[in-house]
Amino acid sequence: MSALAVPGLVVPGLALAAEPTGRSEKPLRILIMGGTGFIGPHQVRYALARGHQVTLFNRGRQPQDWPGQVEELLGDRNTGDLKALEGREWDVCVDNPTTLPFWVRDAGRVLHGKVGHYIFISTISTYAANDRAADEAAPLAAYSGKDPMAETAETLRAHGELYGQLKAVSEQEAKRQFGDAVTIIRPGLIIGPGDETDRFTYWPVRLARGGEVLAPGDGADPVQVIDARDLAEWTVRLAERTTPGVYNATGPLQPLTMRSMLEAIAPAVHAEARLTWVSTAFLQAQKVSPWSDLPVWIPGQGDTAGFHRRSIARAQAAGLTYRPLSVSAAETLAWFRRQPAERQAKLRAGLPPEREAKLLEMWKAGSGVRG
Repeated sequence: MSALAVPGLVVPGLALAAEPTGRSEKPLRILIMGGTGFIGPHQVRYALARGHQVTLFNRGRQPQDWPGQVEELLGDRNTGDLKALEGREWDVCVDNPTTLPFWVRDAGRVLHGKVGHYIFISTISTYAANDRAADEAAPLAAYSGKDPMAETAETLRAHGELYGQLKAVSEQEAKRQFGDAVTIIRPGLIIGPGDETDRFTYWPVRLARGGEVLAPGDGADPVQVIDARDLAEWTVRLAERTTPGVYNATGPLQPLTMRSMLEAIAPAVHAEARLTWVSTAFLQAQKVSPWSDLPVWIPGQGDTAGFHRRSIARAQAAGLTYRPLSVSAAETLAWFRRQPAERQAKLRAGLPPEREAKLLEMWKAGSGVRG
């Protein structure tokens, strides 16, 4: 068991300051597919602050108040309704929400010759294996279905294992449709205010609640995350520089572990909590799932040894910067506390309090540890 203390804790190498906002030398016409999800609003606000013209294309189901003029075009990529894009031109298209390859195919058909640069937001989950550290040249997951162009959102919901495979096919389709004028960004776990999955939010909320906290493994498992705002702002800067290529987009600047992550979050949320590290073997025996029951955490051994060890050297060389993890944690907690009471009542990821308490009781009884 270890204490979380020392407000103002500084963990070396956790962050390189986010790049300050300034006006771009050349205003761009930017088409953002989506724009009202997690990273899209951050892209819109940053692009406006940089002096760009922004057009959104989506189904119009999540209206936003923007700090500037934003053109909004309506359509539905599920049904192939892209009529609003016909006859228009943009300097760059940022494609945020696409998982289904036919979305990329259809966008390419409408936007061919109409955009000079296409940025596709993919995922770190496109890789075929996660058993070792690797860079962007590692093999991608092979599609195992019958026809990737026939896959729909319904089949993906029923077969989540297709997610990384379909993203990989979508990457290939992007290159087929847009040639060399393509940037592919593969984010790791995206964190920060606005995350509706709670895959990171669980930890600031849990630590802020205090008491004894079940922490997974021995604290040495690696962690890679990226704040949605850092990802969004860097994407806009890549658009400004017309930077092509493939990039793993996660962080932080220096290697991070579960222990150093939790020890950075705790003082940021004014936690009075103590960690009890529970072995991976025990958690596996109790069918506690990494990533969902204990968010962020993936065992750093065996088949998942490389999941949180992806090389991010290319992205950093291309200007990816990071705000401090403590800032992400504090602002995530503040955002969560502004949500309606019913939203706060039950986190969408992580251990329910009663299960966490039971697991801690079992662990201490079996290991001889006393609370």
